[in-house]
Amino acid sequence: MRFLLRAEQYMGMPVSSRPGRRHTLEEFERLRDAAPAGPRYEFVDGEILVTPSPNLRHQRIIVRLTVLLEPFVRENRIGELIVSPFDVRFGTERVFQPDLLVRTLSDVESRRQDAARELRLAVEVLSPSSARYDRVDKRPRYQEERVEELWLIDPESELVERWRPDDERPEVLAQTLVWQPAGSEASVSIDLVTLFAEANQ
Repeated sequence: MRFLLRAEQYMGMPVSSRPGRRHTLEEFERLRDAAPAGPRYEFVDGEILVTPSPNLRHQRIIVRLTVLLEPFVRENRIGELIVSPFDVRFGTERVFQPDLLVRTLSDVESRRQDAARELRLAVEVLSPSSARYDRVDKRPRYQEERVEELWLIDPESELVERWRPDDERPEVLAQTLVWQPAGSEASVSIDLVTLFAEANQ
């Protein structure tokens, strides 16, 4: 096992003892449990991905989205909004930690404490070094797992890619993001221009 002395140099890179090495869920959990606080560890079909702690702009975006979305999710019984770090487990091959997630009501009612299994929404804030893995490796897996919506938020370009399970291409948003969860008559509107401006202050 190769331990990362400077995780920021390897953001989104697999941790492996040799090329092509596939890890088990048990190996992933042992490594993560022994790791220092800070980096985020995710498990993608046998690969362990390490992401360092987010920067201030990243955190501001997540805080503002939480303030906007949490009352909407709670008052309209959409599910439960949770901020990372919190595991999303898809079987035994995938453990993700999106920056922000909304569990389905049925997942909430299952009373699981260790991880979410069903998502209405996953939000990933991109960084230059993690964008490839978020877009190329994790994005199609979110779609395979039928996550209702995935938002890939790019602070550099100040755009949001919205993906749904059957999309071949994303909806790219620059001004306003309107979220109306499937089966709900309620919707919430997010002013993206203001969101990015406040994150850059």
